[in-house]
Amino acid sequence: MNARPLLAALVLGTAPLAAQHPAAPGHPMMGDPMALQDLMGPMMQVLVYTPQHLLARKDALGLTSDQLARLSTLRNAAETGTEAAMADAKRHVQAMQQAAAGLTPDTVALKTHFAAAHAAMGKAHWLSLVSAVQAKAVLDDAQRTKLKAWADSMQAWMQQHRHMMKPTQPH
Repeated sequence: MNARPLLAALVLGTAPLAAQHPAAPGHPMMGDPMALQDLMGPMMQVLVYTPQHLLARKDALGLTSDQLARLSTLRNAAETGTEAAMADAKRHVQAMQQAAAGLTPDTVALKTHFAAAHAAMGKAHWLSLVSAVQAKAVLDDAQRTKLKAWADSMQAWMQQHRHMMKPTQPH
């Protein structure tokens, strides 16, 4: 399940509240959209090992039949848990939108559902991280080395792209 539409709904659903407060200087989500990469980079270094990514590269990694079976089991378990967590998050985002819809929004309900949606999305991310570290353990040293080299090259590309896209600062 793709979490991006749900995350977008969560962010857009809280926009009226965020608009009431000026952005804090240096806040990672405001002013410098590339700063989020600083927060996500380390997590992406782990998520490259998710079972679905490894299975998609089974030929390049030379996965054995035992590895394929173990990774498939990890993928299926992670997908089941993630889908349940994201369904829970979606319910809370919808309730959050309802709480914010009226002329006098119910900020207590809004906060409750925001926290619950955030926790559910956190659970989904946690399940992805756990499955990734478990899947990494399924690989042999040569396969881990190959994947690390690929991940490092992607990280270098992202840093270079970020540097190129960063606006110049006035002096």
